[in-house]
This record gives sequence, C-alpha cells and structure tokens, in this order.
Amino acid sequence: MKHLDIVVSGKVQKVFYRAMIKAVADQLGIKGTALNRPDGTVFIEAEGDDFSLELFLEFCEKGSDRSVVENVSPTEGELKNYRNFEIIKK
Repeated sequence: MKHLDIVVSGKVQKVFYRAMIKAVADQLGIKGTALNRPDGTVFIEAEGDDFSLELFLEFCEKGSDRSVVENVSPTEGELKNYRNFEIIKK
C-alpha cells in the first residue's frame, strides 16, 4: 500500500471531475479524499496498491467529459489508512 498526494490543475472544478474520480476510486478500491482548492486546483489523497494507483492516475489525467486537465502532479506521502473515498465539500 502507498499514499499519493495529487494536485490536478486545469479546468477541473464545476465539471464533475471529483465525482468521476470518486467513481473510479471506488471501482479500483482506492481510498482517500478529493477537494477543490481556492486556487482552482483539485487536491486528491489516494491510497492503494501500485497497480490500482497507476490506473487511477491515468483516469486523473483524462478527467471527466467536461474537464480539461493540464497537469497531474503526484507525490508520495505517509499512509493515513483511509476507510473509503470521500469528496470533501467546503
């Protein structure tokens, strides 16, 4: 298991990006969170095995039908042992 902090930039807010990411995470067994940040990016914490995280990152790069992903920047972090994948609404 490993933990990734992922920052996604582009047109990724108000385009169902987080909802699509959650659906993919649930299918792949990825646990974590996704939230919109004030700077227009989406911040994702994702935990899973290498194979699932690799597939998840591919979906992060594609995005939803209405999103335009410009950059996906993953960095490894410390495991937090999330129990599910949640969209955080602030």
